[in-house]
Amino acid sequence: MLPAGLEDAMERDHRALNVLVTGDPEPKKQMFSRRDDVTLANPLGPPARGWTEVEKTLDRAASQLREGEPHRFERISEYATADLAYIVEIERSRAKLGGSNEIAAFALRVTTVFRREDDGWRIAHRHADPITSTRPIESIAESR
Repeated sequence: MLPAGLEDAMERDHRALNVLVTGDPEPKKQMFSRRDDVTLANPLGPPARGWTEVEKTLDRAASQLREGEPHRFERISEYATADLAYIVEIERSRAKLGGSNEIAAFALRVTTVFRREDDGWRIAHRHADPITSTRPIESIAESR
């Protein structure tokens, strides 16, 4: 059983992602902690730390998305204590990406860490990347 309020926070976060793919970052921003240790590692750039950098990263991501469709969420794992929780999911959606006029399907492997704060459950860390299938070891090599 999940701690009080956590399931609602997870559902609100899912709804916020459905709005993010339309180009609006505001509901997603409301999900994040404002503490100095908040982090966001999305597939579009290096990790952001601190609310100011996380907010900029969310704005930049939303500016590259439009006309998105609701996500499908595939829960892989979840764990919670009274004050800290995580979920691992595959998020699948479709949207117009960047300057393209074509809707494209995309999937992200996501780990989200929630923390109970004074005003409820907030995201303390989110990591998302496009790795959703097996890849060869050579795929991790840095290009020169």
